[in-house]
Amino acid sequence: MSLLEIKDLKVLYGKAIALNGMNIQLDSGELVGVVGPNGAGKSTLLRAISGIVDIEGEIWYQGHRIDGTPPHEIIRRGIVHCPERRQIFTEFTVAENLEMGAFLRRDDDAVKKDLSYVYDLFPILSEREAQIAGTLSGGEQQMLAIGRSLMSKPQLLMMDEPSMGLSPMVKNQLADSILDIWKSGITVLVVEQDASLTLELTQRVYILEHGKIGLEGSSKELMDNDEVKRVYFQLG
Repeated sequence: MSLLEIKDLKVLYGKAIALNGMNIQLDSGELVGVVGPNGAGKSTLLRAISGIVDIEGEIWYQGHRIDGTPPHEIIRRGIVHCPERRQIFTEFTVAENLEMGAFLRRDDDAVKKDLSYVYDLFPILSEREAQIAGTLSGGEQQMLAIGRSLMSKPQLLMMDEPSMGLSPMVKNQLADSILDIWKSGITVLVVEQDASLTLELTQRVYILEHGKIGLEGSSKELMDNDEVKRVYFQLG
């Protein structure tokens, strides 16, 4: 049984079609990427799964249909969305942001364990736990956004453009952290414009074009695909 299955997903913004008949499947333990240009529907896909936009079609998680489920209940079930452009609480401290990630939880001992994991994963956050989040660098803010998401105890972590605006060195550090998260047992869905980073990082990739799946396959297959090379790497 798939961990997540999306069937004939359609999302409208007024009369504009953002997603049009999309089908996606994730198995437990996978690290899967979604790439595509601006306006292809990548962020809308994650919003649809998170329950924050109206949809047509079906979304199944762990064998249960979840479309129409309130967003807070989707988080309780283990689907956590790390949003585009970080959206941290800039006037709160690093520690307060991380505490907000655990707002729905009541397992205090496990929360403390997860906080230790976040600080081990991103030591700079431990050093700056009393610092106001809005004064962090862009890379540190992205680490905080991911850390806050981990505090919600995801089984499926969805990451929207985590490398946006970051230097190549910080992107590589972030990619290593995403691999560590995946190796810890969390299923990861990464949405990115950076096709090179995504294809190197993930096992499988869906390529979105105008709200539909244009191509899909293993990352290695798509890396060797002439059309992907032409469009995304200006090769051939």
